[in-house]
Amino acid sequence: MPIQFGTDGWRGIIADDFTFENVRYCAQGVSDYILAQNLANKGLIIGYDTRFSSEEFADTVAEVSAGNGIKTLLCDRPVPTPVISYNVLFRGTGGACVITASHNPPQWNGFKFKPEYAGSASPEIVDALERNVLSSERRKYYKHVRWEQAMSQNIGSLIDPSLPYLQHVSTLVDIDAIRNSGLRIVADPMYGAGAGYFTTLLEGGALNIVEIHGARNPIFPGMLQPEPVAKNLVELSDIVVREGYQAGLALDADADRFGLIDEKGNYINPLQVLALLALYMLEVRGDKGPLVKSLTSSNMIYRLAEIFDVPVFETPVGFKYIGPTMIEKNALLAGEESGGFGFRRHIPERDGILSGLFILDMMVKMDKTPSELIEYLYSKVGPHYYRRDDILYDPIIEESIKEKLNDITLDSIAGVNIKRIDQFDGTKFALEDGSWLAIRFSGTEPLLRIYSEAKNEDLVDKLISEARHFVGV
Repeated sequence: MPIQFGTDGWRGIIADDFTFENVRYCAQGVSDYILAQNLANKGLIIGYDTRFSSEEFADTVAEVSAGNGIKTLLCDRPVPTPVISYNVLFRGTGGACVITASHNPPQWNGFKFKPEYAGSASPEIVDALERNVLSSERRKYYKHVRWEQAMSQNIGSLIDPSLPYLQHVSTLVDIDAIRNSGLRIVADPMYGAGAGYFTTLLEGGALNIVEIHGARNPIFPGMLQPEPVAKNLVELSDIVVREGYQAGLALDADADRFGLIDEKGNYINPLQVLALLALYMLEVRGDKGPLVKSLTSSNMIYRLAEIFDVPVFETPVGFKYIGPTMIEKNALLAGEESGGFGFRRHIPERDGILSGLFILDMMVKMDKTPSELIEYLYSKVGPHYYRRDDILYDPIIEESIKEKLNDITLDSIAGVNIKRIDQFDGTKFALEDGSWLAIRFSGTEPLLRIYSEAKNEDLVDKLISEARHFVGV
C-alpha cells in the first residue's frame, strides 16, 4: 500500500508498515522536495518525540537528509512539535521532519514534514511529497551516509531547540504575572515530549505548579492513547480535586494539542477552549483580526465574531488547511475540534504549550477559575454542548457508509429541519436552530468520527444517535 500523508503527515504501526525502510523512503521524498526548492543550504531540522524508537527513526531520517547533501540539524533530545516548528523560523531552515504519531495509540509512530513557513504541509506540498516518496519506494532508492560521517564533514550537527522557543513564547504572554499569581496548577504532558516546559517557564514565583506523567514511557500507561481528552485525563482530574488545584493542563505526546481540567475536575472540551481563547484575544488583550476554525469546531466562534466585529473563515479539518488560511488572512487565532490552536505572531501551527499559557493568563487577568470563565463565556454566547463519537468500524462497510453519505434524502434530523448540507470534508448538516452534526472518516486513524454541537445535551445525544443509525454503526 503506498505511503500516504493524512491530515498531518504519515502514520503507521511500528514494525508493520512503519519500518526503517519506509521511513527512509519518506526521508528521500522530503530530500527530493528540499533539493527541488533549492533549500539544501538552508537546511532541514530533524526532531522526534518520546515514542518507541523515535530517536532511531530520527537518526535514519538525518542520515538520508545528509546523504543528499542537505545541511541537517538533528535535535539532541525529544522535543515538542511546536518547538521544532518555531525553530524552522528562528533558524531560517528549509523545513523540518518530525518523528511522531502525535496522539495515536502507543503501537503507532509517524512522520511529519513542516515546510519553511513552519506549519503543516499544505495539500499542494503533500501531493509533491507523496509523488516523491512513491518514486523512491518503487525504485527502492535513497541516499544516506552514517551520521558520524555527516558530522565529521560538517553537513550534520546536533541542536537543542528549546531555548529559542522558550525565549520567544515569553514575549507573547505575561509570564511574570502568571508566575506571581499564586495559582495552584497541575501539568500533565502524558509521558510525552512536552514534559518540563510548563514548569521551566513558570517556576520561580508564587505560582505552585506540579507535573505528573513527566517521565518518558512509550506505552503511555493508564490511558488509551496520549490524547488530552476526558477519558485519558482521569488521574489528572482526580489530583486537581483531591489536592485543591485550580486547573489541570494537559498536552498530547508531541505537545501540539491542549486539554483543560477545571477546578472541579471537569473536562473543558476543545470547542469551549477555542471559544475561551477567542474571548481572551478579543476582549482581554483587545486584539483584532480574523478567526479561523475547522468545520467541526464551535459555532460559538461565529457569535463572538459578531460581538467583536471580526471575520471568520471555515476550513476542512486539519492544519494543512487551517495554517495556509492563517497566513493568507493574517489570522488572530485558529483552532480545530481536536484541541489544536494556533496564534498570530507565532507559528501557523498548533501549539499546546502556548495555549495553556494563554488560558492561565486569562485566569489571572480576569481573576476567574476555569469554570467561572465558561460561565462568563456563556453569558455572552449562550450555552453550547458538544459530543464526539469515535467509532472503530469494519472496513467491509466503509463503501456502504460512503454511499449513504453521498445519497442523502433527509429533510430533518432528530426533529430539527436541515438548513444546509456541506460535503467539502465529510458530511456536515447545518440545522435551522443553529445546531450542527458532522460525519467524517479520520485522516490519521481507522475511525469514523461523528460530531455534534447544540444548545442542550439531549439534542446532542439524539443527533449522534440518529447519525449512527443512519450510517449503520
